[in-house]
Amino acid sequence: MYLTLLNGTGYVFDLDDYMELRMKYRIVGALVGTANSKGWSSSEAALPVELTKCETQLLIDEGLAILVSKAACLMKSPTPEILQEYQEDFAARLMAQADALKAEKLRETERHVDKILSGKRNKLLKQGKSDEAAALMPQSVIQEVANNFEFDHQNALVELPCPHLDKHTAQLWTTPICDRDSLKYRVFRDLWSRGKFVTCGDAFGADFLIYPGDPLLYHASHIVIIQSSPAIRPLELISKVRLSVIANKNCVFAYEAAEGKTVVYQTVAWCNPSK
Repeated sequence: MYLTLLNGTGYVFDLDDYMELRMKYRIVGALVGTANSKGWSSSEAALPVELTKCETQLLIDEGLAILVSKAACLMKSPTPEILQEYQEDFAARLMAQADALKAEKLRETERHVDKILSGKRNKLLKQGKSDEAAALMPQSVIQEVANNFEFDHQNALVELPCPHLDKHTAQLWTTPICDRDSLKYRVFRDLWSRGKFVTCGDAFGADFLIYPGDPLLYHASHIVIIQSSPAIRPLELISKVRLSVIANKNCVFAYEAAEGKTVVYQTVAWCNPSK
């Protein structure tokens, strides 16, 4: 599969590719797109998926994905023919959005047509137009809404397509995304190779979070903190372990063995002496 290089890391635009990464290879990433039918929401995101640098480099090293850059093609000035084709496609997508919004508005009108009809009839009766009030029918109310519907392009939602819709070329990206010899990448790759779901741990002040299964179904069981050496200051040790206790997770320190490049893990648990 192909990963698109953006902001220094890999992005996934295809739904099938993302589901394969998540279900088969335990790569989670982060949904950063906007659902064009709902607008932006901090709790509901859509494609594309932004991968961490460790995830991107892992997929490349394992031969599971190819990283490509589309910047040269997508940023060059379009020809008049390509520009006209894009403008026609953009107008068609706006029209489809207007049709969807109009259909939704008509459905809402049909759902509440009795209340709307009652209000309009009462208004006509107060004006002394009893004949018009008696002749007012639900279909005429719905038709009036349809005739008065206007779609302002300033209120159109920005559509983020999944795979790029337009014709384009891509260049193979061969420069490493992150240092393969760094301790952080080696820890991530080692934990992943053990069959774990490993995600970014910034939210808990850690380097990684470890999940026993898909994060949609399970809470993280461990937080992983990378140390440059086995030595750690007492106050830092207490703060990290207490944080893991508050979050109901086990605290794991990862560091490099003195005799080589072997990664060593040390789990620290908070002990209550009163029990």
